[in-house]
Amino acid sequence: MKSVLGDRKAITLLLTPALLVYTLIILLPVAWSFGLTFFTGSVLTGFEFTGLKNFERLFNDPYVWDAFWFTVKYAVLMTLLQVVLGYGLALLYQFVLRRSSVIVRTFVFFPVVLPTVAIAILYQKLFQSAPSDGLVNELLVNVGLQSVDWLGAGTTAFVVIVIMDVWRSVGFYGVLIFSGLLDIPDDIIESARMDGAKSFKLFRHIILPMSLPILFASFIFSINGTIKVFDSVFALTGGGPGNSTTPLTLYMYRTAFQYSDFGYGSTIALLLTIMCLIVTLLIFRSSRRDNTV
Repeated sequence: MKSVLGDRKAITLLLTPALLVYTLIILLPVAWSFGLTFFTGSVLTGFEFTGLKNFERLFNDPYVWDAFWFTVKYAVLMTLLQVVLGYGLALLYQFVLRRSSVIVRTFVFFPVVLPTVAIAILYQKLFQSAPSDGLVNELLVNVGLQSVDWLGAGTTAFVVIVIMDVWRSVGFYGVLIFSGLLDIPDDIIESARMDGAKSFKLFRHIILPMSLPILFASFIFSINGTIKVFDSVFALTGGGPGNSTTPLTLYMYRTAFQYSDFGYGSTIALLLTIMCLIVTLLIFRSSRRDNTV
């Protein structure tokens, strides 16, 4: 094995196929998309070089900034809910349910594998207000409250999106963080208990510090996924009412594929890429600072 790894020709031979596939699938599309930011038009109408006009248009477009703030608001709230609730589930699995957690994990994880469109239709029916009230409005009426047009206003539609996406994703983060908690040695926890550490102190000084790596990984995974939210919003509200629930991904999709402006759509995609890079770098930097303290 050492002789193979020490042979440059063998290394080149082994790495070339993987690098070629990575270049064709990842690097070339990224480079192509970046190049399109300097053009306007489509494949059918042809492309015209416009220089930095797409970037100027980006900074002066009120719709893109509405989509940007919706994306930020959604990403921050969803990341906190996914990781915090997932961490709570993981603690429940590991330290309360233990071996009997298999059934609970299965049921909680089940929404993760369901099609997004099916979940969106389910929540449309649950929060329906016309032509007849859905289950949620029926419950509100039964307790003496008025029914709410949940999907008819931007604020309430945002609430429904968050509830739906937390329900369909928290099981994944529960299992992800649970897998990290399994790496905490049992003898360390038992030693802390023998030394008199009660539940809160045990969590504060042993469990939480030792689970920080999986928590940081979960934050990175969650924030990058929520910044790129598309399918759930598109299936549930279509970005409406109006543009009140339109994230950057949906605005990019409409610009590029509905209005055939691939140049400006690529500029919006570049903004998304920069957002993901900045957030990931900030999280890595904070985790490095915590590890050096």
